[in-house]
Amino acid sequence: IIALTRGDRIVLGLAGAREVTAEEEPQLHNIVEEMALAAGLPKPRVAVVETPALNAFATGLKPEKATIAVTRGLMQRLSRSELQGVVGHEMGHVANNDILYATAVGVLVGLIVLICDAALRSFRVTRYSGRSRGRKGGAAAIALLVVLVFAILAPLAARLVQMAISRQREYMADATAVKLTRNPLGLIGALEKIGGSTARYEGANRAIQHLFFSNPVKHFRRGAGALFSTHPAIADRIDRLRDLG
Repeated sequence: IIALTRGDRIVLGLAGAREVTAEEEPQLHNIVEEMALAAGLPKPRVAVVETPALNAFATGLKPEKATIAVTRGLMQRLSRSELQGVVGHEMGHVANNDILYATAVGVLVGLIVLICDAALRSFRVTRYSGRSRGRKGGAAAIALLVVLVFAILAPLAARLVQMAISRQREYMADATAVKLTRNPLGLIGALEKIGGSTARYEGANRAIQHLFFSNPVKHFRRGAGALFSTHPAIADRIDRLRDLG
């Protein structure tokens, strides 16, 4: 219920994004409006993350209540056409209806991790308390063993789902961005700058890493195990865009 009603606000809070007005960031608002018109969708809210890292993400529970957030570093380093390509990519997630599922998964992954951490702490406390004796102690030990197994497997399962939904939707959003901007070179230039950037996104949250334009925790290179990558390698994305062009 929380994920489906407040998920977008939770994601924005986890990312440290602040909603900005058209007076504060006129160019960014203008680009978002252009992409919304091209997609035939309502203009999303616009937010900025104050970090030198080059990144962006879209969140929301439906297109009418979507938000597109970009980092300060992205706005400073990219040209207008490159920024348009990134915003077009995020608008692609909105148009392709990725945002509800991705937002819900982000909140649920974070919640599962929190619950499992609490279960593991409870297991450790009970284990060393020395209170369990006899049959009751045996039953408690079995119950705690089950909790421990789920505490280990649940975050792993959640992360695998998180990763599996990410890679193909990134390719699709790239293709949608080209359709909206009619300029693959803008998005290619953005990907090249992002791939070559060394600016760190301090405080990046692993629960929502799949939402970003590029993984804020780790850059995946060619040959990275597909099972453990939330995003395709940037070089692979560029190659596909060149094929489209």
